[in-house]
Amino acid sequence: MFDTHELGRRPGALQRLSRTVDAPGPPAVLGIDGVIGVPEGRPVELDLRLESVMEGVLVTGTARARAEGECVRCLEPVRVDLAADFQEMFSYPDADERGRPAEPGDDEDEDILHLEDGLFDLEPVLRDAVVLALPMQPVCREDCEGLCSTCGASLNDDPDHHHDAVDIRWAALQGLAETIQDGEKDNMGGAEAGVDEKQEK
Repeated sequence: MFDTHELGRRPGALQRLSRTVDAPGPPAVLGIDGVIGVPEGRPVELDLRLESVMEGVLVTGTARARAEGECVRCLEPVRVDLAADFQEMFSYPDADERGRPAEPGDDEDEDILHLEDGLFDLEPVLRDAVVLALPMQPVCREDCEGLCSTCGASLNDDPDHHHDAVDIRWAALQGLAETIQDGEKDNMGGAEAGVDEKQEK
């Protein structure tokens, strides 16, 4: 939670804050679950600019942190230094989005974030900003070759790694050819035995 009491409600008032917070744990993780994110408890550096406006407090800032995950190609560890920019309006509870006092019966927009006793919670804003700043498919390097689809060996370690691929469309014919060759060998063996018998006679 961040306090805006020192900022006050005079439109145009500014306040700058620098703070380091710990990355939250589940379920509010900073990242893409199972892919890449900022581990729980790791430092997140925040540079914030708070501006008082008619409707509430406009918060503009940048979050810096190190995200960790796995390369989607070779499954090696990946570390990404990210800087996520964000801007969000936190409205006064006694005013709607047009700056006039809220009236009974007004439909409250669920997307509007409100100040509570002069405090605002930056966690949901921070979570959305970090997710948008992260790579959806992290790689250890741009030219990562990934893993062999047959045996799982790393193609980065052995670029010449390969398997002799057999086209399944020819596999049946190959088996038939081997059967014919075996039959010919048997026939040749029988013919040679017949020749030997004739020579003995």
